[in-house]
Amino acid sequence: MRSKVFITSIALTTSLLSNSQTDARQNDIAAIKSMCGCYEVQFNFAETFSYPKDSLTYKPSETKHEKALEWVQLIEDSSNKISMQHLLIVGPNENDIVKHWRQDWLFENTDFLNFQKDLTWKHSATPAKNVKGQWTQKVYQVDDSPRYEGSSSWVHVDGSHYWKNTTDAPLPRREHTKRDDYNVLKRRNIHEITATGWVHEQDNDKLIRNLNQKDILLAQEKGFDVYTKVPDANCKVAQNWWKKNEDIWLKIRNKWNSVYASKKDINLHKKVEKKSLFSLLFDLKPTASQAEIDAIIDSFVIKS
Repeated sequence: MRSKVFITSIALTTSLLSNSQTDARQNDIAAIKSMCGCYEVQFNFAETFSYPKDSLTYKPSETKHEKALEWVQLIEDSSNKISMQHLLIVGPNENDIVKHWRQDWLFENTDFLNFQKDLTWKHSATPAKNVKGQWTQKVYQVDDSPRYEGSSSWVHVDGSHYWKNTTDAPLPRREHTKRDDYNVLKRRNIHEITATGWVHEQDNDKLIRNLNQKDILLAQEKGFDVYTKVPDANCKVAQNWWKKNEDIWLKIRNKWNSVYASKKDINLHKKVEKKSLFSLLFDLKPTASQAEIDAIIDSFVIKS
């Protein structure tokens, strides 16, 4: 079965290469959608350099090596938008599901939410000529609130197929409960399609950002997440979970889409009544109403 998966991935990259001069946009779409499916994932992060004022008391993040099984579900597929939901399969018997991050890819998108700091994003618009032929990757938190986004062109050359972008983001989940000495992660992201799946490579800056002051570089880190394709049947439990829960997450996305459609800056409360947004949404039953969902999200959005 492993060899069959490998051959399928080779066929994809060969197809991308053979068509690279005939339809660049179709190559882009093929590359993006190839990230869907069932994957064994290796998450690797290491803090590489640090620049603290007090090097004697500074504690760098521990090197991280973790493995997981993850299902990437295609949830929207149109000519200008591809949306994919990541679902982690965890637990001793790999039968528990954690709704993970979501990534949307928009073609020639001109509206952006740029992360500032402290759960604040600033809306901006860019001329269409500046994003011609580009794809915006919009990444969302586990509760579908904003995280980070950036626009770049997919590159298909010499047998390589990748997308590269630099943008500001909140602290990652692996850090935000452990670190409070920086508040912005400048992410240099590379998504590259490989013969056996895909790789998410990162070279990140950990920044201290204060209003009307120059950013201070505290440390840097290397990330290398390897997604190895395995048979879709290995992720059956995640596929079944999504069938049972996709309706409620559609309602949650619909509410967030109405917030994003206002094209205004977004500032969120960290907690409401001592509870985080993701915990309140995760506690909802699959049959929760749109009104119930709207009320929860509205309580976290700070009115300007």
